[in-house]
Amino acid sequence: MQQFSAPRTSVGDLDAVQAARIILASADVALILDSAGVVRDVAIGKGDLGLGPPGAWMGRAWTDTVTEDSQPKVETLVRDALADVPTGWRQVSYPIPDGADVPVLFAATRLGGGDRVLAVGRDLRSVAGMQQRLLLAQQTMERDYNRLHHLETRYRLLFKLSSEAVLFVDSASRKIVEANTAAQALFGDGGKALVGRVFPHGIETEDADSIETLLASVRAIGRGEDVTARLGPARREVVVSAALFRIERNVQFLVRLSPRVSDTDGTLITHARARLLDVVDNAPDGIVVTDMDGIILSANTAFLDFVQVATEAQVRGRPLGRFIGRPGVDVTPLISNLRELETVRQFTTAIHGDIGASTTVEISAVAVPHADRPCLGFVMRAVTDRDGADATSLNAVTVPRSVEQLTELVGRVSLKEIIRETNDMIEKLCIQAALELTGDNRASAAEMLGLSRQSLYVKLRRYNLGDLSSAADSA
Repeated sequence: MQQFSAPRTSVGDLDAVQAARIILASADVALILDSAGVVRDVAIGKGDLGLGPPGAWMGRAWTDTVTEDSQPKVETLVRDALADVPTGWRQVSYPIPDGADVPVLFAATRLGGGDRVLAVGRDLRSVAGMQQRLLLAQQTMERDYNRLHHLETRYRLLFKLSSEAVLFVDSASRKIVEANTAAQALFGDGGKALVGRVFPHGIETEDADSIETLLASVRAIGRGEDVTARLGPARREVVVSAALFRIERNVQFLVRLSPRVSDTDGTLITHARARLLDVVDNAPDGIVVTDMDGIILSANTAFLDFVQVATEAQVRGRPLGRFIGRPGVDVTPLISNLRELETVRQFTTAIHGDIGASTTVEISAVAVPHADRPCLGFVMRAVTDRDGADATSLNAVTVPRSVEQLTELVGRVSLKEIIRETNDMIEKLCIQAALELTGDNRASAAEMLGLSRQSLYVKLRRYNLGDLSSAADSA
């Protein structure tokens, strides 16, 4: 503590009023205490201190106005002040009903040579609030750090255990920054580290240009087509794909090298084709591939759900007609039309499960007769009320507009219904032709068709042809 060097000269003679003003200006709260620690006077220099009416402290022991844990501090302040011992600053808390305690920083000194003690205090709520915010910020940073640490640990484990070779390559120098265990095994350099080598390392020279083009495209537009390359003396084929990302100010490529996989008959399939097969297998619509006679070769998960079986092996080798519509009625004309037309759309029928469930579906199909292994493909979508059709009726059809649409009805409805729908189509076309020839003269059109005017009006209403309001008025 550094005191004034010549207080009598520099400060001069101060009366009690001036001293009180100086004390009030330098403190948020000031207390005058007697030797017993009883409050004899109070001054509040901060209006929003929130400690209640100052008069309530008058005549009470200072220890009775503070919290229990602050009482020893108050007693020490009064005792040291009366003994002319420098008290220093002590934090004292005042209890507030239905609220948090108010922290106040106090120092005390004896007044003159008597037994009076002056205690001056400073409000610490702003400091306490700042400390609380700092503590919360530190806790948040620790939680974020722990989360990032866990994410990095998981990333390291995934990076190490991934079965695909993954490289991180610096975009400027093309040096390999990091490589996982699968990449080390794929390049097979006898234990030599890949990190620090220039990529494409170990790739056949004629394929390196394709990889450089891929990396340039990824850096320029953010994407590029996967390329196939041959790796090392064994000339193992891999599919190379790349993505661009930033780490602070550095730009790096994430390069993935996936060995080309093959299907059951040994045909090589690119990684992109494998992804397509995954999509087909998990599609919400049932997808089935059969031979040209309708014997199931493969089916996706949605079809297995339709027919209520657990595995593909349970349907492979069985005729599709076992599950579709009426046996021999729906499938036979469907396959016949498919062989002839090579495509069929919106063939409505039902799929029957092994344990009795039935689902109304629309089938679109395609024939692939010119492949090495000719086959038929079927896509089956469940019919709902949202499709604008009655899902419980397989015989609800619209009037066909062409011979092709009429042909597609074969197998869906009976011959009697096809003939009735065909008659309706012909009748409607003839009425339209008569109206066009007579310039929409209803009387002439009826005479041309050999119908009465009333019969013609009935048919016009049935097929919703022309403006019927004038016809009703004239009738």
